[in-house]
Amino acid sequence: MSLSLKVVPVRIPEGSNVIIGRSHFIKTVEDIYEALVTSVPGIKFGLAFNEASGKRLVRYEGNDEELTKAAVEAALSIGAGHTFVLYIRNAYPINVLNQLKSVQEVVSIYVATANPVQVIVAETDQGRAVIGVVDGYTPLGVEGVEDKKERVEFLRRIGYKK
Repeated sequence: MSLSLKVVPVRIPEGSNVIIGRSHFIKTVEDIYEALVTSVPGIKFGLAFNEASGKRLVRYEGNDEELTKAAVEAALSIGAGHTFVLYIRNAYPINVLNQLKSVQEVVSIYVATANPVQVIVAETDQGRAVIGVVDGYTPLGVEGVEDKKERVEFLRRIGYKK
């Protein structure tokens, strides 16, 4: 048997966030679709799910053609079975993560971000697996008093704190 590691960059369409996770059943795309449209009015999204057995197709749904196409491309690039890629607009991951985690088929979430993402993939003779993700960049330091003030003001300005 052989094992190799690959770094797969994930393109994030402008103005969107990506959520990458693990799921376990063909019904994933329909159930995530329902969870999204009933969670945030006006959400735009594209979803792709890599089937791990049977026909082994990339199953997809969405209500935004650009995001759906990007999700399919990312899922194919990652190539790991039972992995899903979801792009969202007009919402933030914080708005949908609890609903996603409540979908019966969803096993785990690897990342939810608008930062640059790299997926670390292990490949064997059988297939591929997501080992982890690189989300954004390495920290440059520790926040100071002014940084804390800026953080607090930002959260209030965007409506997440009063």
